Amino acid sequence: MTDNEQFWRAIVTGDEGVMRRERRRHRRIPGAPRCKTCLVPLGGPAAPLVRLVLKRRPSSMNPNYCDTCDRFVRTHPGGAEVEISMLFADVRGSTALAEQMPPTEFSRLMNRFYDCANRIVIDSDGLVDKLVGDEVVALYVPAVGFDHARKAVEAAGDLLRATADLVPVGAGVHTGVAYVGSVGSDSTVADFTALGDAVNVTARLASLAGPGEALISEAASTASGSELADLERRELAVRGRGAPLAVRVLRA
Repeated sequence: MTDNEQFWRAIVTGDEGVMRRERRRHRRIPGAPRCKTCLVPLGGPAAPLVRLVLKRRPSSMNPNYCDTCDRFVRTHPGGAEVEISMLFADVRGSTALAEQMPPTEFSRLMNRFYDCANRIVIDSDGLVDKLVGDEVVALYVPAVGFDHARKAVEAAGDLLRATADLVPVGAGVHTGVAYVGSVGSDSTVADFTALGDAVNVTARLASLAGPGEALISEAASTASGSELADLERRELAVRGRGAPLAVRVLRA
């Protein structure tokens, strides 16, 4: 293992303690939106104080980060293979919804979904990887708690309940080894994200979930320690896998 891999492993697993300390400190400060990784508020009434005292402001390169985290991600390319949990969720039938209402009204509806998903992910110690199109992608890394699988499963249930009267949502939760770190190139903006087969499996589970359902892989179910044994069990054919994937079906 290279020094860079050891460095990223320490960050993502919490051995350095940096991510955990900063997120706990910053989440107590009111405001929105927040930096994707450290949770420092980039807007709201406390934003001027954050700029003055913490010396942090929105990054000019990537609005999802504060300037400190953006600089760190851009100057420390690389990552490490770590077991994490992931939550993918998207709005079912968003194309049909968009056809039934004016663009501005549809935009407001999707923003309400984003706001709801963002709050639930942050409150459950997840990292919002992406809010794009009709989908939210969240990562639960060991740095914010070694019970990351349980937090991802509970967040999926909370999201289904919170959006039940807003939009139809399907979700997938999986636990597995992914490459986590700063990903990008000289021609693109670096981003803190996860890559690998485990990420693809989670995305596939979310795509197969029906409205009001979260498909929880056996790996996530076992790692979470949650009482899911009584839930419906399905075996799904997942593209790229020779054997069916067993899941538990969590409903709102």
